[in-house]
Amino acid sequence: MPTEILMPALSPTMEEGTLAKWLVKEGDTVSSGDIIAEIETDKATMEFEAVDEGTIGKILIEEGTSGVPVNTPIAVLLEEGESADDIDSAAPAPAAKDGQPASGDQAKPAEQAAPASDGKSSSPLPEAKAGDGSRIFASPLARRIAADKGLDLAAIKGSGPHGRIVKADVEDAKPGAKPAAAAAAEPAKPAAAAPAAPASPSAETIKKIYADRETVEVTLDGMRRTIAARLGEAKQTIPHFYLRRSAKLDALMAFRATLNKQLEARGIKLSVNDFIIKASALALQEVPEANAVWAGDRILQLKPSDVAVAVAIEGGLFTPVLKDAQQKTLSTLSAEMKDLAARAKTRKLAPHEYQGGSFAISNLGMFGIENFDAVINPPHGAILAVGAGIPTPVVEDGEVVIRNVMSMTLSVDHRVIDGALGAQLLERIVAHLENPMGMLA
Repeated sequence: MPTEILMPALSPTMEEGTLAKWLVKEGDTVSSGDIIAEIETDKATMEFEAVDEGTIGKILIEEGTSGVPVNTPIAVLLEEGESADDIDSAAPAPAAKDGQPASGDQAKPAEQAAPASDGKSSSPLPEAKAGDGSRIFASPLARRIAADKGLDLAAIKGSGPHGRIVKADVEDAKPGAKPAAAAAAEPAKPAAAAPAAPASPSAETIKKIYADRETVEVTLDGMRRTIAARLGEAKQTIPHFYLRRSAKLDALMAFRATLNKQLEARGIKLSVNDFIIKASALALQEVPEANAVWAGDRILQLKPSDVAVAVAIEGGLFTPVLKDAQQKTLSTLSAEMKDLAARAKTRKLAPHEYQGGSFAISNLGMFGIENFDAVINPPHGAILAVGAGIPTPVVEDGEVVIRNVMSMTLSVDHRVIDGALGAQLLERIVAHLENPMGMLA
């Protein structure tokens, strides 16, 4: 039977996307792994692969359509022996407007179309059933191969979206395996009613308030919507607290000048931010309990220091992640950060390059900001807000001297890190910045 190809979820936060470009047309034959479309998410434009082989029977969503909700049918795939006459007459869900699903026909229920959370396609009505009567989700091609090989689909674990069995799963399977026991599903408990919050003014009310003023309306793109949703959620749900310290940068600036002179022939120039990244990575190793994220019902402590760094781009920001930063040299971190920042500004980062990490750095010192409080990017446990280095009178050995002093604020998720633990982490960051030669050890 014909298979619906669904709008995929190409990242954990994606709820809708833009079908930027079709790379196939109706009547084209595709195989598993073929690139069939380009999908624009809230962060980047990504390629979309076919899971099954067949013929593109009908394209349901035209290229250039924006606001297409995840799981909306975007095309129909025909398997061998099928024709356009076999395509179900059901119409696709209408394209969304301004990021909201349109009224009318919606995408098919979840049991008919499983979300393609790994960025791959489609899910037809399953025909096979497990021993307990539950449905087994498998592609038409996988069912056909299983029938030819005499395989019991109930004994095969699917690697496709939401456990769907695809071609690769049945090609490697051997007949005779015993079906896996089905887990008993517990009935969902009703959610407790949330306390009523004061309603914000509606868009129409706000327009009326400013009706007599000259304004310019800026339409929200996917990135800005995501930033608004995630940071709004962060401030509402994360119990932030803030720790503040200053670091004297004189030794670091002198050391940096010496290193840059030696690295000049290799075209490498270290920034103060490179030292901050390295200092944070080492501090997370020295205070491992703070190298952690909030995972809903538990805390996950990371072994490596995966440090995210905020990069401002037009219309928003990215937080690319420098993985295993504790193991990398300053020059390696500098080169990797420059590459990630350059590709962030052209929205060419892949999801795995800006997802993950336990700790983030937001540096506004280059803009002259002396100090600020940053919002934690969930599920991170903390974020370090870095201000500008400013010549400041300080007392040393009973004398007043001028030192370059940089103010820092550590925003901490109190569910993950307690006050004393956060203080230890910030103390170790300051210690490394004030004794920079130790970061080369």
